[in-house]
Amino acid sequence: MAARHLLRRSKETTTMRIGILGTGNMATALGQAWARAGHELVIAGRSTPRAGLVAKEIGGSVRAVAADRLAAESDVVVIAVLWEGLDDALALANAPTGAFAGKTVIDCTNAVDFSTGMLKSATSAAQHIAEIATGARVVKALHLFAGQSWLVADGSELKTVAICGDDNESLDITAGLIRDLGASTAVIGGLDHARQLEDVAGFVMAVVASGNNPASAVPSMA
Repeated sequence: MAARHLLRRSKETTTMRIGILGTGNMATALGQAWARAGHELVIAGRSTPRAGLVAKEIGGSVRAVAADRLAAESDVVVIAVLWEGLDDALALANAPTGAFAGKTVIDCTNAVDFSTGMLKSATSAAQHIAEIATGARVVKALHLFAGQSWLVADGSELKTVAICGDDNESLDITAGLIRDLGASTAVIGGLDHARQLEDVAGFVMAVVASGNNPASAVPSMA
């Protein structure tokens, strides 16, 4: 029933409580963009003082909380941490013991070497989270565009965010939050497609590392 309630609120673009696990550039930029859209934000990370600094940077009514309080304070959890710190962050948030059970969990993590584009894991970060975060309804999304790009509000770049997940309500909730960022969504399948999405991020990084624009390496269907 709670998930249905959240779905209605997302479609009506009314306020949701978004908990962001992470204190880096992506977490900060997404927090600023969603706060600007009128959502309530709570921030947590491995360092609560650092989360406080991010909350202050975002401004408004955004609050920092201890990681073990994030789930209780949130309708939706967004994970925006480096791959190397993912397990520690999930443990601090009590994800392995069911803190995220029944919640939509949006994963922005890339298990990718930023310098080479090579994947660092035999499975996707999203599937890894689904295995660890007992009962979470994981959606892979928002891992491809740089964080600061979400703060561009002049309509000069129309983005399509590819997402995947196994729960239709969570996909709809995620799509609603992405609309509030000024983008559209393309649902490409279940969570077993997350590896494919993360591989795309690796491809983009590799093309950038070669000194080229990834947009010129993908055929236009227009």
